[in-house]
Amino acid sequence: MNEQEFQQKLCELISQIDQLPSGQRDQLLQLAEQTKSRHEKIRQTVKDLQESLDYLRLSVKYLVFDLEATRRENQYLRKMLENSGGHGDHRESR
Repeated sequence: MNEQEFQQKLCELISQIDQLPSGQRDQLLQLAEQTKSRHEKIRQTVKDLQESLDYLRLSVKYLVFDLEATRRENQYLRKMLENSGGHGDHRESR
């Protein structure tokens, strides 16, 4: 059920409740209003969660990019050390 269908069904329910005797009507109208309020809160929570997930996805993409760049830099620096004549290996030769 999408948002439009939900709102339509809720309006139908409220109009049917309005036709009931006042003793039954008040309690049911209150329950319908509480349902409407809860639905709106759930909708807002879902929207907030979607925004949080979008932010998390973006953050992960930046972290992956940074990790890949760090790996490339690390490989480049290792090659530079290897090409400089193995000066980084004199700890092992002692």
